[in-house]
Amino acid sequence: MRARWLAWIVFLGGCVGVPDGVAPVENFELERYLGTWYEIARLDHSFERGLSRVTADYSLREDGGVRVVNRGYSEKENKWKAAEGRAYFVDRADRGHLKVSFFGPFYGSYIVFELDRDGYQYALVSGPDTSYFWILARRSEMDRQLKQRLITRAAALGFDTSRLIWVAH
Repeated sequence: MRARWLAWIVFLGGCVGVPDGVAPVENFELERYLGTWYEIARLDHSFERGLSRVTADYSLREDGGVRVVNRGYSEKENKWKAAEGRAYFVDRADRGHLKVSFFGPFYGSYIVFELDRDGYQYALVSGPDTSYFWILARRSEMDRQLKQRLITRAAALGFDTSRLIWVAH
């Protein structure tokens, strides 16, 4: 019985881990990160499959956490879909490493590892491993050169950028 609990604790701890080579941004300012972000590109996962016009909206919760609302449009179903979750810092509030949950007590990593320091206009985000990756921006379109620079950075860290899905807005 003890071995099962230990395995469960290790499994859950791994869900908020950081991929090798990826480092959360330091001097992260949550207040500047709050608001609406457009998903520019992502790696495919079942929870977003087939969605276009995807946005993520971040706001403060009364308990000090972050309210996360992800929205996207399903052309196939001809309707909007939304999921609401909550996020909390893993270590410190000035480090871009949060844990986010959309499903009960289960949390996964949300790691901001690249960020426009001047205007908080773009971000690269990872999950607990390199199969989770997003390019986010404050506008629905991104400069081609910036996009290429961000893709190059992500590829160098082990993300399979050849499989990126470019989100239609």
